[in-house]
Amino acid sequence: MTASSSSATSADSDSAGSGVSDVVTAANAFIATLDSDQQSSVLLDFTQANATAWSNLPCGSTCRVGIELSSLSDTQLTAAKAVIKAATGTGTDTGDDQVTQILAADDYLGETATGYGSGNYYLAFLGTPSTSGTWQLHFGGHHLALNLTYKDGAVEGSTPYFVGVEPTSWTGDDGTSYAPLSGMYDGMKAMVDSLTTDELSEAKLSESFSDVLLGPDDDGAFPSTKEGLKVSELTDDQQALVLAAIKPWVDVADDDTAASVLSTYKSELDETYISYSGSTDLSAQGDYVRIDGPGVWIEFVCQDGVVFSSQIHYHTVYRDHNTDYGGEFTFS
Repeated sequence: MTASSSSATSADSDSAGSGVSDVVTAANAFIATLDSDQQSSVLLDFTQANATAWSNLPCGSTCRVGIELSSLSDTQLTAAKAVIKAATGTGTDTGDDQVTQILAADDYLGETATGYGSGNYYLAFLGTPSTSGTWQLHFGGHHLALNLTYKDGAVEGSTPYFVGVEPTSWTGDDGTSYAPLSGMYDGMKAMVDSLTTDELSEAKLSESFSDVLLGPDDDGAFPSTKEGLKVSELTDDQQALVLAAIKPWVDVADDDTAASVLSTYKSELDETYISYSGSTDLSAQGDYVRIDGPGVWIEFVCQDGVVFSSQIHYHTVYRDHNTDYGGEFTFS
């Protein structure tokens, strides 16, 4: 596979922005349900301060901008969820399905501990939703930060995307089984399990990790030197597993954008590195896997449980070296 310095933007494909008009239509329909005070909470300037106002913590409005879902009427909430559905990818455990399951996880936590629940999530539009100009769909809460940046009718960036879950799986009262990060776990596990003893030795990091390295407030802090095992050293089958491992994160965006971005990352595989810390079991505190390319940056880490202390839970972040926040801001 050949290396490429291109960035993972939807501008690489004429079809990548084909669903943006649906997102704009859904956004305007939601805005139309709001009174003037609510609109002032939702429609904000696309500034660096607003765009980077996200966290993995259940910290409410102290670390987020936008309108809280719990403040919405049933009609408004349905319209808000329609925006997320239009903007994110389809398919099991990806896109809208994953976001829906993360909110369900918070409701599940709320049955045991205070401060959790799907109502404690915030939605904002940074800039004016439109098929022209630049704006961002900004949505998140505990264990979720969704940042989709649009420019002139196309997705300019689908990162940062932070997602976590506690517990990693559970069964609802109605018998429904949930495991929102199972596709991410399975992809990373298959990738590292394919490595030989020598390859594992080369991929092993000297550092240990209790959380993701590039989480909230760590914008632009990519390591200056890539570490681990270069994907060009792997067999074709192993390289296919690396690309398959990347896909569940890319699938957070609409399907056309996700396909375009994944194509870019495929062209960059030869210059991409994979690495890990802890063990490759991905079952204990500090087990950690990373994919770092010219564009793609993905981290997946296991942590001890907070509410369910006898279990582990997952944190993961997806960034792009070139298109975080649509590449609109410079970070020192």
